[in-house]
Amino acid sequence: MTTSDDTASIDLATVIAISVLAYTIANVVHEGLGHGGATLLSGARPTMFNAIFFNYDESTASRAAQRCISAAGSIANLLVGMPILAILPRVRSTRCRYFLWLFAAVNVLTAFGYFCYSGVTGIGDWFHVVDGLGPPLLLRGGLAAIGAILYFVVAPRLLMPGLDPFLGRTPKVRERRARALSLVPYFAGGIAMVLAGMMNPLGWKLVLISAVAASFGGTSLLAWYPAIPREPSPATPEPPPGLKRSAGWIFASVVVLVVFVFVLGPGIGSLTP
Repeated sequence: MTTSDDTASIDLATVIAISVLAYTIANVVHEGLGHGGATLLSGARPTMFNAIFFNYDESTASRAAQRCISAAGSIANLLVGMPILAILPRVRSTRCRYFLWLFAAVNVLTAFGYFCYSGVTGIGDWFHVVDGLGPPLLLRGGLAAIGAILYFVVAPRLLMPGLDPFLGRTPKVRERRARALSLVPYFAGGIAMVLAGMMNPLGWKLVLISAVAASFGGTSLLAWYPAIPREPSPATPEPPPGLKRSAGWIFASVVVLVVFVFVLGPGIGSLTP
């Protein structure tokens, strides 16, 4: 399951393994570290930690605290993802560097995507943050506009420099490698999220508005943007580094996926206060 080009090889099994790890851990950052951490810091009572949501007893939190808890998921993603992008050039291991890039990308895109999602649909974390603060259509329009700028203008400028060293300098090779290193993770990570979402105790509607929206919607930039032809940066190596098969990364992804789907999928805790 290895694809080769004129320069270096990419083992797709290892790419899929890294993708599963990046998506599942990024979601734990959002739900557990973000929403869960804010719940504990605000003094509210948590009830369930699930792969695709974090539930707490809203009667134990003020309205201001509830807004903070809703915002905390995206904030946690950015606090984790942005520093990683800054340290990428210092990472020597090719597989570690690719994992960190993808992990940072999923965190950043999830955070930025939530603004668009909440603005367009009128549901989700950031709609809960702004709900009641002014005219609903104006607030939703503002969220959608901010989200569009962050997602389609800011995110590519943040993320592409970290991927560029893996693509090489030859145009056709760059396009092929970009698809292998971004489109394959998009589908692999999204499928992992949906598998866990199918186990949730609240039914299929939540799978669609949370697992599918957060993965296939929130990180959709990975599906199309990296493969758009563009000039390589001056520092892009030729040939680009390969990604060889790693039994360790594959084993780790299997273990994490099993825990994510069969432990966090049904959820830890209870929905009842």
